[in-house]
Amino acid sequence: MVDIATLATFLVAAVASFFMAWSIGAGSSGSTPFAPAVGANAISVMRAGFFVGILGFAGAVLQGANVSETMGGDLIGGVVLSPAAATLALVIAATLVATGVFAGYPIATAFTSTGAVIGVGLAMGGDPAWATYGEIATMWILTPFVGSFFGYVIARSLREEPVPERYVLIGLAGVVGLLVANIEFAVLGPPDGGASIAQSVGGMVPASRSVGVAVGTLGMILLWVVPTAMGVRNDPARAQRRFLLVMGGLVAFSAGGSQVGLAIGPLLPLSGDLGLPLLALLVGGGVGLLIGSWTGAPRMIKAISQDYSSLGPRRSIAALIPSFAIAQAAVLFGIPVSFNEIVVSSIIGSGYAASGAGGGVSARKMGYTVLAWVLSLAGSLFVAFTGYTAFEFLFL
Repeated sequence: MVDIATLATFLVAAVASFFMAWSIGAGSSGSTPFAPAVGANAISVMRAGFFVGILGFAGAVLQGANVSETMGGDLIGGVVLSPAAATLALVIAATLVATGVFAGYPIATAFTSTGAVIGVGLAMGGDPAWATYGEIATMWILTPFVGSFFGYVIARSLREEPVPERYVLIGLAGVVGLLVANIEFAVLGPPDGGASIAQSVGGMVPASRSVGVAVGTLGMILLWVVPTAMGVRNDPARAQRRFLLVMGGLVAFSAGGSQVGLAIGPLLPLSGDLGLPLLALLVGGGVGLLIGSWTGAPRMIKAISQDYSSLGPRRSIAALIPSFAIAQAAVLFGIPVSFNEIVVSSIIGSGYAASGAGGGVSARKMGYTVLAWVLSLAGSLFVAFTGYTAFEFLFL
């Protein structure tokens, strides 16, 4: 029989988790995926907020398990987060992220959530998980360089020098098809894992599994290349906008798969006591992301799309492709990552290719953003550590 006190504590933590999911949906996962498309005038702000909510919910349910498990059990060793610690970490992180949303600055959600969980865990007497920290730090440090580099390369290649733009766009469609064929989905794999479309096709082909994976990958590539080639031939401008919108959708889906874990991860130890499956938490977190995207994302979409850079379709495509690839790598390895960091770095790279030094990006705005990212991690860790220490001294 479920203890009443445990149930009551879980409900309080669940409310904090939902608030965190709303803040994420209104902030990073709700604003960044379609911001380049809005900047390129391919979609309106309100319509972008609607679609990013739906796609973010789908990503949360289908791809949210890996990051959730990292946030719930891999950031601290030697202890399991107590109900009070989990609740406090969620409240602190959500408050900081929501403050960034309403102030119009993109607080790094992953930095904030990770710092809060580590802070309360250390305050409980837990041991630092240095191996996990090394993996996370590597991803966070490499993301700006990788995103900027590939954003620059793709933007340069789309300027018809020396290959015509239509051929480059078709080639990029093939690359995206390759990525889509090999990203993992929970519904395609065993109960304790996921599988890609290519792997699923490989299991159905009578020949060897490797041949089946190759067939599945090739089929997905063709599903992307053929419509793109036909669209470029009939109406290049329209095909470009359509490709841009689809990329925004893929990034929104990836955002849900990555960011939902920041909200529900700390709930995993509590949900185990109540017998709640992970899927139930993912659905609840996905709903929070959806509502946040619908109610709070337009403000941040405007901030990203207009304040950082005046984007065109080419630069937007160049920003979204590396964003999608980096996000899926983070989902695969279960690493919490900031979508603000991913997309903004890709925008900068594409901006340099289009406009030379500066690329139309506000250096002052970027300076404030980087400072906000650093303070997100340090501030949330400090507040969470001192907050739980004070709570323990007063009430435990």
